[in-house]
Amino acid sequence: MHCPFCSATDTKVIDSRLVADGHQVRRRRECLLCHERFTTFEGAELVMPRVVKQDGSRQPFDEDKLRGGMLRAVEKRPVSMDEIEQALSKIKSTLRATGEREVTSKMIGNLMMDHLVNLDKVAYIRFASVYRAFEDVSEFGEAIASLQSDKSKAGKS
Repeated sequence: MHCPFCSATDTKVIDSRLVADGHQVRRRRECLLCHERFTTFEGAELVMPRVVKQDGSRQPFDEDKLRGGMLRAVEKRPVSMDEIEQALSKIKSTLRATGEREVTSKMIGNLMMDHLVNLDKVAYIRFASVYRAFEDVSEFGEAIASLQSDKSKAGKS
């Protein structure tokens, strides 16, 4: 590790700690030449699969696009940023766990809906209405009815 102050190559680690739920290592370092201290973060670089769109085009996975869709769905709803970040993290983990180099946008949309239905029912309906491109009010009614039937099934279990 090069010292950011004097560019020397000899540094020593003073302290190491796990951060970000154990997904990163924070290291305090000291330059052996100028004795300045600095912090570095180390994390695994995990490659996300490419996304195959409905038109057959392929593009790199874009976490900002995923976050933007979720934020639009939960806008003005009682959902915390922590809950959103946890859901996004779980979606990304699921995508990595497939082991595939490419995943369909449909799979990502379905994962998003699976998480939104647990976070907030209104956000789920918002997202589903755009994602499934509801054509009329009856499709909204069907989606709401399926939520209500799922709720009643869960209550009887």
